[in-house]
Amino acid sequence: MTAQPAALSIDAAAARLHAGAVIAYPTEAVWGLGCDPFNEAAVRRLLALKARPVDKGVILVAADVGQLDDLVDWDALGPAARATVVAGWPGPHTWIVPATARVPAWVRGVHRDVAVRCSAHPVVAALCRVFGGPLVSTSANPAGAPPPRTLGAFDPHLRAALDAIVDGDTGGLERPTPIRDARSGQVLRD
Repeated sequence: MTAQPAALSIDAAAARLHAGAVIAYPTEAVWGLGCDPFNEAAVRRLLALKARPVDKGVILVAADVGQLDDLVDWDALGPAARATVVAGWPGPHTWIVPATARVPAWVRGVHRDVAVRCSAHPVVAALCRVFGGPLVSTSANPAGAPPPRTLGAFDPHLRAALDAIVDGDTGGLERPTPIRDARSGQVLRD
């Protein structure tokens, strides 16, 4: 039998994230994988587990807008677009926004912008608060496979490779959060 990652409290998981862990946690619709976005080795390990190329970039999830202030170039976005973005937060809305120079290339991929969300999901928001900032958030599935809606639906090899799991329930959305471009309003993922 393959060893399974430990189920940790939010406090313990946040401590592990600071040490470079890759964890799974429930999100608004599916189970997600997360790590410290400023730890290049952790992000690259997460991407390798998913077989996802780094050039695609990843989403950053936060507990509140303040956790994104030094990562999003709000001035480049403009006040009207900023108001539109923050109006739906916290909530299940992911936006592509101008990135500051602080956002690492391994988070942005080949893009100049970054995908961000302020989540209302209680586990996600609490994890970001205790961690002290945003986390990488991507679905907990190998590239091309359906994302798991339950722990039982996890790819067993992916699950066994994780450092920890934060238990909880997904938020009940039918699909992962929509992604929109904040400059144009274009829907990139419905």
